[in-house]
Amino acid sequence: MSRPMYIIVTLLINGVVPWLLYMWLSEYMNGLGALTIATLVPLFDNIVHLIRHHKLDAFGALMLSTFILTFVLVLIGGSEKLLLVRESLVTAAVGLAFLASLLFRRPLMYYLALRFVGNNDFPASWQYGYFRFVMRLMTFVWGIMLTGEAAVRIAMVYRMDTERYLALSNFVLYGFIGAAVLWTLVYRRHSAAKFKRIKLRVA
Repeated sequence: MSRPMYIIVTLLINGVVPWLLYMWLSEYMNGLGALTIATLVPLFDNIVHLIRHHKLDAFGALMLSTFILTFVLVLIGGSEKLLLVRESLVTAAVGLAFLASLLFRRPLMYYLALRFVGNNDFPASWQYGYFRFVMRLMTFVWGIMLTGEAAVRIAMVYRMDTERYLALSNFVLYGFIGAAVLWTLVYRRHSAAKFKRIKLRVA
């Protein structure tokens, strides 16, 4: 499947289908029950992904985390509005973790890059001030984007009805995440070229 088609299918499964399912079920049961059942769709999608690829991507992990939080909120009597806030609570927690990591010697982005970027020399590169600046700036940007996305969607929950929120919320999520990914790709290319020139000057 091509990347554009994959994005379209992901939007359908995690956005459009749950919204349509909620609209249909709300005719036969209360909104809280309909919303809870609608959240099963992203769960099944990520179970299939886990079985096929034997791993979760970041999006899958986020959806599974929010699904677990959904049922915790149901068990403690969460309202329909509170259930809608669940994804944003997880996103906000991740964003705050990024920002809080700036207080430590090495920020969260450094460890993520160390884990997922192959053939890296990050431990040796940490001695350069510019490399440390890049890691901290990327951590800060992702922290701001994630907490900003959460704030926008939480505001949407309390300003919109459920149907409208479900129709628009995933576009906000993918908009913020897409912007952060695009910025990261562009900035990484720019900073890598500059860092290479700095190392050549030092050498």
